[in-house]
Amino acid sequence: MNILISSLEESTGKTAVTLALAELARDGGDSVGYMKPKGTRLESNVGKTLDEDPLFARELLGLEADVSDLEPIVYSPTFVQDAIRGREAPDELRKRVRDAFETLAVDHDRMLIEGGGHLELGGIVELTDPDIADLLDARVLVIAPYDHPGDVDDVLAATRRFGDRLDGVLFNNVADAAFDDLETDVVPFLESKGVPVHGVLPREQFLAGVTVDELATELGATVLAEEGVETYVERFIVGAMGADSALRHFRRTKDAAVITGGDRAEIHTAALEAPGVRCLILTGGHRPSGAILGQAAEKGTPILSVRTDTLTTVERAEDVVRSGRTRDERTVAEMESMLADHADVDAIYRD
Repeated sequence: MNILISSLEESTGKTAVTLALAELARDGGDSVGYMKPKGTRLESNVGKTLDEDPLFARELLGLEADVSDLEPIVYSPTFVQDAIRGREAPDELRKRVRDAFETLAVDHDRMLIEGGGHLELGGIVELTDPDIADLLDARVLVIAPYDHPGDVDDVLAATRRFGDRLDGVLFNNVADAAFDDLETDVVPFLESKGVPVHGVLPREQFLAGVTVDELATELGATVLAEEGVETYVERFIVGAMGADSALRHFRRTKDAAVITGGDRAEIHTAALEAPGVRCLILTGGHRPSGAILGQAAEKGTPILSVRTDTLTTVERAEDVVRSGRTRDERTVAEMESMLADHADVDAIYRD
């Protein structure tokens, strides 16, 4: 049986769900293979640009497979440009994906196929997730976020794209404020429309964010105030507003890091007074005053210093949170537990 795990947008936990499902099937005695036809989360690796998800999957699942089969298409900006210029033939790419899949599927009871960053990615070469589901004769599990009722439009549009291949929807990383509305109203509505919902996974801070200490490591930051580096950050706010509105703005956030210039003492003070601010990231290599460092130590709010400018720092920090913890065995174990508690895994794996 082949299952394609697709998603409505990036950073919905698709990789963690895919690998956790693989581990749960292995726990049940099945031999499970993995494939990500379009490599999209690209990193430089020994001189090559590769998606690190297939590399981690190979290690975690103990697969004896070539990376070129696990990831037959590296969907890089160069690849996309070549495709636009007519240098990549869709028929040849489809054959490459199909041949790799057949090689990987040998001797496996189940194949889990991870989709691209979002379900329509790959349209340039006629290899969107719906195209791949047809090519590899796969059922489809859609991973969806949910913040407000308007998100249901996107869910319905996606399920229609997959048609009869749709296996169901799994909502992931749902905040407490939206959880009851989703389970009470949205799930019954979707099921009345013929869309199976296989589970609603609540937001888990370990999976949704990174610790300040991890963030410091990824940013190459200097830690100026160390109290509280074990706390989690899920979002970022740029402290570019005036001092008068800063505190009001900061008080409306939760589990956030404020990124601002190291010479903006009034913004530093406002951020340290807001209960939802978990750390300060000061840009430009500036060091704050002793009074600010003392206030941070008293509040237990860490301060990081980076030499990059604010825009670059924001982009890098958001990339750290978007990348998440997927390449970590504990992350997969946490997701296994979440699926066991909040999803109908048997329905996902029905033959």
